Amino acid sequence: TNAGHLPFYLLPVEEITYEHEVAAVKDDLKTNDTAAAAAKIQEYLDKQNNVPLNIAITGASGAGKSTFINALRGLSDDDERAAPTGVTETTVEVKEYSHPNYPNVRFWDLPGVGTPNFPSDTYLERVGFEKFDFFIIISASRFTENDMNLAKEIQKMKKKFYFVRARIDNDKNAEKRKKDCSEEKTLEKIRQDCIGRQGIKSPQVFLVSSFELHLYDFSLLHETLERDLPAHKRDALLFAMPNINLEIINKKKEAFQSKIKYWAVIDYVAGFGLDKPSLQRFSASSGVPYTELLNVLKSPLAAVKMTKDLLLKVLSQLTSTGALMALEEGSRWIPLIGIPLAMSLSFTTTYRALNYFLTELADDAQRVFKKALGLNTSV
Repeated sequence: TNAGHLPFYLLPVEEITYEHEVAAVKDDLKTNDTAAAAAKIQEYLDKQNNVPLNIAITGASGAGKSTFINALRGLSDDDERAAPTGVTETTVEVKEYSHPNYPNVRFWDLPGVGTPNFPSDTYLERVGFEKFDFFIIISASRFTENDMNLAKEIQKMKKKFYFVRARIDNDKNAEKRKKDCSEEKTLEKIRQDCIGRQGIKSPQVFLVSSFELHLYDFSLLHETLERDLPAHKRDALLFAMPNINLEIINKKKEAFQSKIKYWAVIDYVAGFGLDKPSLQRFSASSGVPYTELLNVLKSPLAAVKMTKDLLLKVLSQLTSTGALMALEEGSRWIPLIGIPLAMSLSFTTTYRALNYFLTELADDAQRVFKKALGLNTSV
């Protein structure tokens, strides 16, 4: 069968359009075939949730690769699932670390280029470069000749690379001891000092603190990665990103909103990092007690075990208080707990329910973020 005539849920995920989804599901709902509509929605969600994103992290010994990976995964260095860190080289082989909530997003901790087991001339071949979507080259000081040569080889392979200068908070604190210290001048000096431009086309250096991702250039790094990735991989990156600023939280809300009828409420909770394990990890990495994070939550769906009975109870309460329209006749689907759940809800009520849950959870994510920074938690 020609790919142009395949049902949307059998197409490669990068070829699926919103029009594909809507047309196919509407056809089934018009004929009251909710089971077929549910199956197609689930097929689509499975494809979306399994879009692979492979991120390679490389750099010299002691550059902070493992700490950076742990920060991206929302883990403290002492978490049992964290990449091992230390003052000596702890990465002696290619090691894969999946995101706790999104196992399709994988971070690969690569040994430093130019080590005895990974010499420069065969490095990319040895680490399996073809499987990576892009490379992040990390340094804790000036980038080395090996780093530059690696960047050139990555360019030759038509892959993207990004220079990240880690441990920037240490350098800033050292500069503070000097007279007439200016943070802006200090950061620009570090940016200019840490890379030579010979042979590299427009190298951009992102200054990052793995312990304070909301500071410096991490937001700019995320925006750059998002812009450079193929469209079908951008949501995978976005949802895996920690909530390091209000803009990322709003972007997640917009991404869910754009296809609100297809994402399940449980996806909202995980995407905003409001499930219990994610909040516990955030508590450990931010130093804010877990109970204090719980105290700012408003949604009854945050930090709880998601069940059909809980969702029905919340829907019933919303209806009785007038937050939603009264339940109406006519079977419709509503994706609530990971699979479409047939309920007697009109389309309008379904949309309002999902939109209500999405807004509440996005507001909670903002409150948690503000609490961690010691800000006023009102939204």
